[in-house]
Amino acid sequence: MHKIFDQAAGIRNMKQIKPKPVRVIAITSGKGGVGKTNLSVNLGVALSQMGRRVALLDADMGLANVDILLGLSPEFNLSHVLQGEKTLQDIMLSGPAGLQVIPASSGLQHMSELSTIEQAGVIRAFSEIDQSLDVLIVDTAAGISSSVVNFARACQEIVVVICDEPTSLTDAYAYIKLLNRDYGMNKFNIVANMVQSIQQGQHLFTKLTKVTDRYLDVTLNYTGAIPFDEYLRKSVQKQKPVVEIYPRSKAAQAIRSLAQRVDNWPVKIQAGGYLEFFVERMIEYSSQEDVA
Repeated sequence: MHKIFDQAAGIRNMKQIKPKPVRVIAITSGKGGVGKTNLSVNLGVALSQMGRRVALLDADMGLANVDILLGLSPEFNLSHVLQGEKTLQDIMLSGPAGLQVIPASSGLQHMSELSTIEQAGVIRAFSEIDQSLDVLIVDTAAGISSSVVNFARACQEIVVVICDEPTSLTDAYAYIKLLNRDYGMNKFNIVANMVQSIQQGQHLFTKLTKVTDRYLDVTLNYTGAIPFDEYLRKSVQKQKPVVEIYPRSKAAQAIRSLAQRVDNWPVKIQAGGYLEFFVERMIEYSSQEDVA
């Protein structure tokens, strides 16, 4: 607790120093089984290979598996940061190409239960890594639970992963509809995963936009498609990212192209672009759920 208090005591001075913008991206989906976490991991590694400083936050509190995909064994997680026992630097794991992994914890679901000083300590913890990061990728759980929605609302950019299944498109639409009508969010990036061809990916996007254009006030940005690739399955079995172990595979090439497009997105130079505000939003939205 003393550590958290000391962290909170310096937060005002910290905010007087203009921090560097960090691109905060949520990778999400309406349903499970679309390869969302695998995409999060490989996108993070691909961006790291490009020289970007990237951290991947595993925000799937129920079925966390980022560490499994990378063959990592976390000893500590975010709950230890919330309790003031560890710093973010203490719990972050080093992955391929310098990717930093923040292991999952159920703690973020209970942020609203923390005292004001404890909340300030968590905000400070994230702020301390601002200057050493270019991108924070948040791998959310599937579905439309309040915790998933809150993560998405707190991020700058939302990437919705779809695949060629009727339930995938239906659930993706429901997810976008919820964020649009209930929370006023109107911009979403779409990635078609496990497609048989580039044309199939474009076709899936077109099917989704036909519905959203008719019923919602949103803009969908087609970010790209990742082909179905047997090498991707092999990489999962070996607990290695496909962009690292099979760099010439079709999936790896597509993910690197996706990383290039993501890297070209403009960084929002505003308060919400810094990690401290990402966590502040998480606390705010979690508190709103409790009041409701």
